Amino acid sequence: MSTGVNVDVSVFQQPKQGNYYCGDSYFYTESESEFVCVIADGLGSGEIAKESSQIVIDIIKDNISATVEQLVKLCNKKLSGKRGAVVGILKLNFISRMYTFSSIGNIGIMTIATGRKKKRSIPNSGYLGAYQRPFKVIQEKLEPDMNFIMFSDGVSDNDLSEKYWNNHDVYTITKTFEHMSDDSRIDDTTLIAMRYRE
Repeated sequence: MSTGVNVDVSVFQQPKQGNYYCGDSYFYTESESEFVCVIADGLGSGEIAKESSQIVIDIIKDNISATVEQLVKLCNKKLSGKRGAVVGILKLNFISRMYTFSSIGNIGIMTIATGRKKKRSIPNSGYLGAYQRPFKVIQEKLEPDMNFIMFSDGVSDNDLSEKYWNNHDVYTITKTFEHMSDDSRIDDTTLIAMRYRE
């Protein structure tokens, strides 16, 4: 778990059963003005998938000040002709108090604002490295004490229906997920729990 000035983060990651390498890569960073979190999932599994997902992370690190829309387009362009990947990118802007998210493929996000039901965003279809296709970018108001849950396809709909996601402690969220979900994973699994504190 890491505690930033504005955002607490806890991560759970486990490879698909039988694999040493997890094909998912992730990255997050916080500056004075914004917080950025990315999950990339390379197509397939194992070391080859890891290489693809890491390319996405490296592109985003090198272009961290770009908008979410620009980052998705740049990743798609750089992966053209290579083994593909799917990606979810989240940015919290502390100045405008807005958050922006886009996902290509099976990276999901769920938001929980204080006293409200969980809200899950539907990812755009497809994957990076294919032809350029339209995609949507979600931008909404950032509220105090919001939880953001980003996850790859190893997290099931049943997992997401549980009640522990709005816990104030992100470490408790990831440890509860680890305890309650299936140990023998049929997919690489990455779960990042984040809590915004104004």
